[in-house]
Amino acid sequence: MNNTVPTYGYVGKIARLNLSNCSVEIIPTSKYVPEYIGGRSVCNKIFWDQVPPGTGAFDPENKIIFMTGPTTATGIPTGGRCVFTGISPNSFPEQYAWSGIGGWFGAELKFAGYDGFIVEGRAPEPTYILIEDDKIQFLPADGLWGLLVHQTQEKLEKLHGKNVKSIVIGPAGENLLRNASITTSNDNVAAKSGFGAVFGSKNLKAITVRGTGAVYPAHIDKVFELRLKMGMPSMNPNPLVKEETHGMDGNTIPVEGGWIRGQVACSHGCNQRCNRLMLNMKSAFSDERINQIEKCVSIFAYGFQEDCSWSPIQSFETEQNHFLACKMLSREEISPDSTDPFFDELFKKVPGDIVNYWRPDFDKGSVMSNLCNEYGLDKWDVIVWYFTWLSMAKKEGLLDDLDFGMEVDVESEEFVKYFLDMITYRRGKYGDIFAEGMARAIRNLGKEKYGDTIYRGRYSQITGERLDIPVSLETAWGHSYHWQGRGFEGAIYKPGWLATSLELMTVTRDVQTVAHFHDTYQNYLEYKDDPCHSPTFVNGVILIENKAEIKDSVTSCDWQSPDLFWGDMEAQMFAAATGIPITEEKLDAAAERSRLLFRAILIRNFNRDRNMEVNAIFPTMQYPDPWGETVTWEDWNDLVDLYYDARGWDRKTGWPTRDTYEKYGLKEIADELERLGKLPR
Repeated sequence: MNNTVPTYGYVGKIARLNLSNCSVEIIPTSKYVPEYIGGRSVCNKIFWDQVPPGTGAFDPENKIIFMTGPTTATGIPTGGRCVFTGISPNSFPEQYAWSGIGGWFGAELKFAGYDGFIVEGRAPEPTYILIEDDKIQFLPADGLWGLLVHQTQEKLEKLHGKNVKSIVIGPAGENLLRNASITTSNDNVAAKSGFGAVFGSKNLKAITVRGTGAVYPAHIDKVFELRLKMGMPSMNPNPLVKEETHGMDGNTIPVEGGWIRGQVACSHGCNQRCNRLMLNMKSAFSDERINQIEKCVSIFAYGFQEDCSWSPIQSFETEQNHFLACKMLSREEISPDSTDPFFDELFKKVPGDIVNYWRPDFDKGSVMSNLCNEYGLDKWDVIVWYFTWLSMAKKEGLLDDLDFGMEVDVESEEFVKYFLDMITYRRGKYGDIFAEGMARAIRNLGKEKYGDTIYRGRYSQITGERLDIPVSLETAWGHSYHWQGRGFEGAIYKPGWLATSLELMTVTRDVQTVAHFHDTYQNYLEYKDDPCHSPTFVNGVILIENKAEIKDSVTSCDWQSPDLFWGDMEAQMFAAATGIPITEEKLDAAAERSRLLFRAILIRNFNRDRNMEVNAIFPTMQYPDPWGETVTWEDWNDLVDLYYDARGWDRKTGWPTRDTYEKYGLKEIADELERLGKLPR
């Protein structure tokens, strides 16, 4: 292990912050890097070393581990992204998970001299942490507790100056909603794992940072070169525009007087503009018009009659036509190459299912998004799960015996306000039930009736037939469908949804913020008829999973990576930031090491094995995709066998072998697991 931190990219310190006794310990970053790269990889190592089995999400012993990467604050595109990890209260059951976040907070933390921090313990009273270079204070949060997210940010700027950067929770986190988020500038959030509730359980309202230092990349010329090559580097001015309609596909609605939008980057130094700045939107709290910044899922708050469409270029690409991960083909910088021999197949649009959840309503959608932003709620769970469930359950007559105190009407702005207020503040019986998240709420109510009842309002636009699906869009680990061929963003060919399901099977949360499946169209043609028995398909899934580890470690984002035809892009990013030469193969080995650590944590702390995984994911694939297809038990298990073999994991248990751990320098991990009886013989 390297005993000194590299001169460039990293800044050298990790702060261990104990809320129980207000103590601070400084850990040298060199204890972990460059072996563990940064970001999620370092978080995994810290968690393995410090959090024992039996720890619950709301226990003081649970730790929120936050890490930047070596590219953070260097000017390398999307290098401002950062990662939280810890035991997730939103996973079902509770398990170790992660959550990414953009914004300027990570860069400011590095300017203050810290590559990351570990938050542990529980403050006796509401508290926030102020970091100003070498000075770290634990301060009373009496004047902040109970405030909305934006009020909290504004109050912190009033107290400490406009140049501070903060991460904060809203009332949802304070009241331990299991899907509460942590928010920073421009409504960038860490949402998927419910870490806002972990902040709340620790009586931690916010962490505020001001840094006066600098972060130096090793090769500034290389940084400039990357800025001109990565993603969509046109860097054109992005003027505000007025649009007459809002929505997509069957959800489009005219907007009286039009609406104004722009595009903004989410993180420090980024030259991409994938977030929508929406001006003069309706507020949930006053008559004053507000501005909001929204990402992809928000568009369905405005209307959800039809699922979004899909084209193969969103997952399968050629050297002539390979774009960004999100494939936003309407952007003027993208010019598809029509001479590509696969052009027609790549750009064929597949229509989404008719789902009939709610009709378009611009003001109601604005209010729904605003409530999530201000309460600190995972917008994904609210839009894709809470309200789809309410819609389907009411249409199937399941809510007749439930008295929420107001008539359920997902198309009513007043009901949206009422329901989200009810769960945020845990008002009454059903406020408490739904504050536990949909997976737990459905089991509390009775899963057979309130989860498994078939919704009869979904229709395929491909076959014209009705497609059965449960009123709950639950898939595995307490999360909702996403790119899995049904439920939401489902118009995706079978190899795509099998890949997404395989990715989800081995983790603890929806991974489609960082691991959208991509492969070459030539590979797709090889395995499209039988992906469950294709080593090529399995290797494609593993490549995407490893790229996700790299993105969350170097750091980068799903908007620009992976580039299947520029395989060493992330290695070039790492070398430009740190000055440490690294090959694509060595960076991939670092991703494998991080992945194995994550696997070992799940095995040691949460008893993960093959039986648990296969049974968690398989049932959700028995409902038809838009073509009416499912997967058999035999084919799914054949695919799992191929995947475990390629990973070096034992087929029977799903546990990595000693040889696999030792190949990546993790002998001590294998030794501990063997002592616990969790290493395959």
